[in-house]
Amino acid sequence: MRIAMVQLASPPEESPEDRRVRAGSLVAQARGADLVVLPELWAAGYFAFDRYPERAEPLEGPTVAVAREWARALGAFVHLGSIIERDQHGRLANTAVLLAPDGTIAHTYRKIHVFGYASREAELLTPGDRLEIAETPFGRFGATTCYDLRFPELWRGLVDRGAQTVVVPAAWPAARREHWRLFTTCRAVEEQVLVVAVNAAGRQDGGVELGGHSRVVDPWGTVLAEAGAGEEVLCCDVDPAVVDRVRAEFPVLADRRWPLAGVR
Repeated sequence: MRIAMVQLASPPEESPEDRRVRAGSLVAQARGADLVVLPELWAAGYFAFDRYPERAEPLEGPTVAVAREWARALGAFVHLGSIIERDQHGRLANTAVLLAPDGTIAHTYRKIHVFGYASREAELLTPGDRLEIAETPFGRFGATTCYDLRFPELWRGLVDRGAQTVVVPAAWPAARREHWRLFTTCRAVEEQVLVVAVNAAGRQDGGVELGGHSRVVDPWGTVLAEAGAGEEVLCCDVDPAVVDRVRAEFPVLADRRWPLAGVR
């Protein structure tokens, strides 16, 4: 499986419409990839909190529409990162979307752990309440988003549902870049999954510098690819069967005892 990580910046002076066009030019560089992944809320800009209501869109809105074209043109799965989704009740959510090569929606995930520290995400957005898995020719995919990296029980829930690869779009600040590296590696090792973590880059609204360093980590904790701090498209070839091999060779998940028998 060839993975393309599109590490995109969202400068505050750029409109979402212009950004979708520019993102498309970067995605076009991923020709030949089987899976293309973008960051969290790149179209709206994660830290553009005052503009969330006006930049919210339905699931079948402009960002999904343009990503459908990318998927069809590349013949690839496109994980478009996430959008600010407005549902039929007017509620807003941070919703990640995976599109199949024919442009159909293969998977959605509404961010469960909305962020509150130095952020208005928890104030503005409704947390998700579902974990689901997508069946693909490259195995079973799950998704989390950014802050979810800090909650291992969520990841174990994905593994319990059969996840082999977990895609993580993010807008993780440069100030906590070492946490980003730590958690992406830790989640890959403890859950014995392939982690594809794609972060945003550049300075956003409020002057926050995002960390970049998108990375692919295998179940042994080996970093198969890691981007730099700036905007770039980075490709990486991965054998999805590594997950089954690691789980068979070192069957830690099979040794799990939960609930803990005899413990009170």
